[in-house]
Amino acid sequence: MPVIDENPLNDPVNDDEEQLDAEGLDNEEAAAAALGLDVDVEDDGPFAEDDVEPEARIIELEEETADLKDKLLRALADVENIRRRAERDKSEASKYAISGFARDIVGVADNLRRALDSVDEETRKNDEGVENLAVGIEMTEREMLNTFERYKVQTIDALGKPFDHNLHEALFEVEDPEKPHGTVVQVMQTGYILHDRLLRPSKVGISKGGPKQAPSAEKTDEAGQEISKKASASAYENKGGTAGSNLDEEL
Repeated sequence: MPVIDENPLNDPVNDDEEQLDAEGLDNEEAAAAALGLDVDVEDDGPFAEDDVEPEARIIELEEETADLKDKLLRALADVENIRRRAERDKSEASKYAISGFARDIVGVADNLRRALDSVDEETRKNDEGVENLAVGIEMTEREMLNTFERYKVQTIDALGKPFDHNLHEALFEVEDPEKPHGTVVQVMQTGYILHDRLLRPSKVGISKGGPKQAPSAEKTDEAGQEISKKASASAYENKGGTAGSNLDEEL
């Protein structure tokens, strides 16, 4: 009977496998050395002792997620603000597009009013031609003012009101001890607003020497307050400085 070697260490197949494993390790080390890498062939893979703990990695990822979420929300808020600003600019561009034209055309209304004021009532009564001409001018003026109203160009009611440097331009002072100090007593040129912006201030004369304005009298109505707040964004460009600025300190 043939003798069976029960020692597996003497098995030539096992010897070949061990030789291949050794050669594989040698080849890995040689390749790592050629690339200048320091590779520990005994590394335990993804579960090495120096790897980050799973709990710490989870916390790190959660912090990164929170930071990215915060940046995303800020970016969305910025985009929304830009969108709203663009819509507001577009709306205002359309709303105040006629400001230049309106500022020029109100001068025509001024001339119509001057023409009517230059004709006294006695002349109109005694001269039919003058009366007819005056009636025609009045109709033209009325139609122009109606057109202004349709396009939200409105006159400023200044006479008898407290002086407001946002709406009025003071040209002179009138001594009047009976009227509260700083009351508009004469309007030399009518002022206009376009929507809620000042188009042109009223050129006025104001009283002085009287009692101070009562607190209730100094308060304008709701519309006037809104106009005053937005007067800094006025469509009117006063080349001579701020309207009525020369009397602000005294008033």
